[in-house]
Amino acid sequence: MRESVRELIAKMRLILYPEDYTVVSIPRSNEIDARSFLCGLKPFSSVTFDEAEVSAVLRTKEWRRLKSCFAGSSEEGPYRLFTFDIILDLSVVGFLNAILKRLAEEEISIYAISTFLRDHILVKKEDAVKASEILQNLIEQCKRLN
Repeated sequence: MRESVRELIAKMRLILYPEDYTVVSIPRSNEIDARSFLCGLKPFSSVTFDEAEVSAVLRTKEWRRLKSCFAGSSEEGPYRLFTFDIILDLSVVGFLNAILKRLAEEEISIYAISTFLRDHILVKKEDAVKASEILQNLIEQCKRLN
């Protein structure tokens, strides 16, 4: 029997990383450099190659070290990273929706990243404490309802 989203949220552990993160867009013309420089990043980082860009999420201090190698790049930040520490089956429907709905109600913008096992979000650094409180309250509410 498949667990409900509420049951999953109740079991979830929320991790808020203390480091600042930057979201970067690198032109496809720099793809070769991106492949060589970005493949050595330490967790947590994310690199996506699509038709329009190379998009990366990395620690701000790592980006400062690499930035000069990527002319024409764009960046946003600082962000704080949250991990929803529960292994999710890929067939789960509505998990992120339930979480992001709560943040949207409080006008907190997010940048979502999904990996095979877990979901993650970035929120602006100035919204991190408020987002953490909202998410912890959601977890506690789901625990009470189970």
